[in-house]
Amino acid sequence: MNTYAKTGEGGLGIYIQVPFCQTKCTYCNFHTGVASPAAYAPYARAVEREIRDWRALHAAAGLQSVNRLPLGNAAPVSCHSERSEESAFALESAFALNVAPACPEQPVTGVVERKKGGSARESHGHQELSRDNKDNTALFVPKQADTIYLGGGTPSLFDPADLARILTAVHAQFPAADPIAPSSSTRAASTEVTLEADPETITPEKAAAWLAVGINRISLGAQSFHDAELKPAGRMHRREDIFAAIAHLRAAGFANISLDLIAGLPYQTATSWRASVEEALRLRPEHISIYLFEVDEGSHLGRELLSGGSRYSAAAVPSDDAMADSYEFACGRLREAGYDHYEISNWGLPGFRSRHNLKYWRREPYLGFGAGAHSFDGRWRWANAHDPAAYAAAIEQGRLPVEQLEEVTPKQALEEELFLGLRQLEGIDLASIEAQYGTEFSADFKGTLGARLDELRAQGLVECAGTRVRLAPARLAISNEVFVALLD
Repeated sequence: MNTYAKTGEGGLGIYIQVPFCQTKCTYCNFHTGVASPAAYAPYARAVEREIRDWRALHAAAGLQSVNRLPLGNAAPVSCHSERSEESAFALESAFALNVAPACPEQPVTGVVERKKGGSARESHGHQELSRDNKDNTALFVPKQADTIYLGGGTPSLFDPADLARILTAVHAQFPAADPIAPSSSTRAASTEVTLEADPETITPEKAAAWLAVGINRISLGAQSFHDAELKPAGRMHRREDIFAAIAHLRAAGFANISLDLIAGLPYQTATSWRASVEEALRLRPEHISIYLFEVDEGSHLGRELLSGGSRYSAAAVPSDDAMADSYEFACGRLREAGYDHYEISNWGLPGFRSRHNLKYWRREPYLGFGAGAHSFDGRWRWANAHDPAAYAAAIEQGRLPVEQLEEVTPKQALEEELFLGLRQLEGIDLASIEAQYGTEFSADFKGTLGARLDELRAQGLVECAGTRVRLAPARLAISNEVFVALLD
């Protein structure tokens, strides 16, 4: 069977999942939980062990990626490594007693799936993997790992020393370009190493320590510049914390900062939203992500809205039309400010696109480590156990706790190529896709796709120039409707 992952445009992506937060935000539908700080170090050691032993763990699980990724002089190791002072029982107790129930990992936004470590699809129960059905033919061909992303959750809660050990394990197992500071304001470091951080967790000492261990990009979860919106949403920080965090990061030497905003928080108005956008632009981060609140059963607030309740300030959530207006205002204002709108919910100054997230939209290979982390090799997707206790216990026992395994069919790969490609403002080249997918891009499929594109173009939803197709810039707020019409 063929594999359709992109392999020539970049290197391997590495994703590290930290599933812990200080509190559960009302709008959050990620698989995260609240844990005692006592759980952080044992979990970090489990992740470090998974990275260090990944070859043996993958081989034991029947994942053939271990045989396909050229890793220079990195040597295989035994998956039965020496245990630290924590036993498996102690690890399980640390997590099970302190982790609050977490909702399934799903996209948090309406306009964009907020990709943090791969597919957001969910399955239940651990799978016993057979070697027979995973004999991949072209996996992980990139020669080096050129992006590392520590996400969650709130990885900035961890002691910098624990983050350093995790990164040391990554660099020991995967060849990577040296993470260097940008030589100018328009060129990113050769290896992009991102840490997600909440504003209130950032101190001058942490910022300096992060830079010292090779982290060169911070993704800051600001979400709003108004306390009247932050507090009901369950956010721990306040407006002044955002400014302090940026100041600490700049003083430490960070030259690549991304800032998140959410349109659709309770009590948000057109005036407050515009003020938040202006505040963000005043801080001039290198990258800005803007997400729309999505109503679904995965979050406390979403469930309340769907049930017609009033808890979590459900009655104060803006209308869909108001959220669309907020998004369109941001599109125009960020364009005026010189930001490149390169993906539906992402803007960057020249040279500062999120290189790691581009791997997801371009279907390039990535490996995920940690509880709930997802991986993709072009033919297979798999995910670790979401529960931190089950994950840590399995790693202690020398097992890879694969909870979800899915073979991506050629039809699925082609559909992903279309809708993930259209998420990027540059759009897709149908001729290149036809050449890549061959028989999957059959005459019948081509005819059906062409007819649907003609209809969408007549409605002003897409623009076509030769074989290149892109979403109409003025209709990005209803992109999901376009994807359904194109592929349903």
